[in-house]
Amino acid sequence: MAHKIRVVFVCLGNICRSPLAEGSFRHLVQARGLDDRFDIDSAGTSSYHAGEPPDPGSVDVARRNGIDISRQRSRQLVREELTSFDYIIAMDSQNHRNILRLAANPDALRGKLWLMRNFERSPEGLGDDLGVPDPWGGGRRGFEEVHGIVHDACGHLLAFILAKDKVP
Repeated sequence: MAHKIRVVFVCLGNICRSPLAEGSFRHLVQARGLDDRFDIDSAGTSSYHAGEPPDPGSVDVARRNGIDISRQRSRQLVREELTSFDYIIAMDSQNHRNILRLAANPDALRGKLWLMRNFERSPEGLGDDLGVPDPWGGGRRGFEEVHGIVHDACGHLLAFILAKDKVP
């Protein structure tokens, strides 16, 4: 069996943005029939919500877009797993910095640590260095905005990975 491409989406608490990104990316991968080629995950840089399900706003907006994230559970990203992921996608610059601080060798993350919005409008990862806004406590519109951003970015991220890793 070929190496599975490991992708993790990371935000602070792993209950809003990164679960939506994981669900959107998984949905796109499944639609292409590539489930067996990917290992998709999400995590937080904090343990604030460890073991909790995604925020109801994330679950609702995902469901309304044909994606079920209700079985996901929050977990904290740990140093030992940084080397096992091929792509680490941070939701904002603060979590990007947290990941770099967590790494035993931050230089080893070069080429695999990205910001989600680098892919929002660019299948080459050359998009904006902006953060995905945190919708926590912001109501339905905030979750819809986040879903729109991560869905678009996930489509370009998948195209980037398929080209870079030469996935048929």
